[in-house]
Amino acid sequence: MPAPEPVNLKEKLRRLPEKPGVYLMKDRLGRIIYVGKAKALKKRVSSYFQPSRALTLHPKIRALIEMIADFDTIEVKSEPEALLLEGKLIKQWKPKYNTDFTDDKRFLLVRVDPGEELPRFRLTRFKKDDRSRYFGPFAHSGLLRKTLAQMRRQFGILLGDASPRKLADGRWQLYDDVRQELYGFSNETEADDYRRRVDEACAFLDGKSREWLEALRAEMTAAAGKHEFEKAAELRDVVFALEKTLAKTRTFERSDPSRPEIGLEASRLLGEALGLPRPPRTLECFDISHISGTFVVASMVHFADGRPDKANYRRFQIKSFMGNDDFRAMEEVVGRRYRRLRDEGRPMPDLVIIDGGRGQIGAALKAFAAIEVEPPALIGLAKKHETILFPDERPPLNLSLNSPALNLLQRVRDEAHRFANTYNADLRSRKIRESILDDFPGLGPVRRMALLLHFDGFDRLKTASVEQIAEVEGFGPKLATELHAFLHESAPLERSE
Repeated sequence: MPAPEPVNLKEKLRRLPEKPGVYLMKDRLGRIIYVGKAKALKKRVSSYFQPSRALTLHPKIRALIEMIADFDTIEVKSEPEALLLEGKLIKQWKPKYNTDFTDDKRFLLVRVDPGEELPRFRLTRFKKDDRSRYFGPFAHSGLLRKTLAQMRRQFGILLGDASPRKLADGRWQLYDDVRQELYGFSNETEADDYRRRVDEACAFLDGKSREWLEALRAEMTAAAGKHEFEKAAELRDVVFALEKTLAKTRTFERSDPSRPEIGLEASRLLGEALGLPRPPRTLECFDISHISGTFVVASMVHFADGRPDKANYRRFQIKSFMGNDDFRAMEEVVGRRYRRLRDEGRPMPDLVIIDGGRGQIGAALKAFAAIEVEPPALIGLAKKHETILFPDERPPLNLSLNSPALNLLQRVRDEAHRFANTYNADLRSRKIRESILDDFPGLGPVRRMALLLHFDGFDRLKTASVEQIAEVEGFGPKLATELHAFLHESAPLERSE
């Protein structure tokens, strides 16, 4: 592919606005190599091209600057929008230098290799493409080390400093020093018994990872609210990486939940734990997602025999109100879902799972009452301690963290959470892109809405020709030409993966 024509960077820098936005650095082949955000685009982007700063820069940043042959910018309305858009574009394009910075030696991972006869819990800073299971990254190394020390006592597992010895009878001696007296587990054990300890410890660490993820999200939101955007961006990178790790399967390959027999067995055990008359073969789970009451959406995922049935996933925009009210949102989407099943004569699921506590369960029951439908079996799953809550007088239920029944509920809940967050991110990105139209002079709300409806969103409008824009009611050739030029000056075309 031929290289693009050289770009006059000085002229492009001169025309940059002092407005918040995102910038995309490109190499001589037009590839995006770095995405960054700015409070003032002109000041931030210009700083990359000041010769006097070159000697004071980190070697990686100097290498990045030497690669820059062109750049594009996207203006937004505020720094929080820039932060959100920067994160989305980094995830979408995975630029070389963003990846290098994010993968720097700052955060620890926990690695467990199931190929070892006695798997150990080791600390590492790099994730390899191997068959090991990784937990993290963790931003607070001190807390992580304390947690591993606690796990060694609680579960009797080995850390990276252990040197177990195989005995003549085939069993293993875990420690040959005073530590054998400190831990409340037998120091001599068989490999299968030890692996059961490892499974329990992995489930525990998985739960800890989710607690830390929620804390990091809250810390990130608080930093953005205080306009500490560099700190918020760093926390966002850790959140993205931790979310990616948690999306991996929880158990070793020998317990792969995607195998049909594993899913059926988990459904059977779940039915027994919940006291159901038969195993719940179809499950539906609801989750609400929003950012401080904006972009409120909901997801519903459908599992059959312990496996995701994506053809029956649904997502909802909240229609009945504006603002931050998880209970009203849950009532609305549960009512919409099961009113439709009732009207179409389709069967109800065997089990409905609500991501939340008593309030969300009450909202779901209220929805069933409003549509005059007898609810199927229904439970809530509270995140903090993975507690199962019932809509009746039964006490809360806590299953073992390595229980296949609980693991099934967690997989369903996590998939609903992922699906809701993906939809939320898509809506935020769409709104950010559409906000560019606010800066085009003479475009009122009527014409703006006519454009978006005609082209079914901003992305198709951005690729439309002058003639196609002129077909929209209220647009003549002159206004269409001006808008076309404005769109192609304001925002680069997005690549498709």
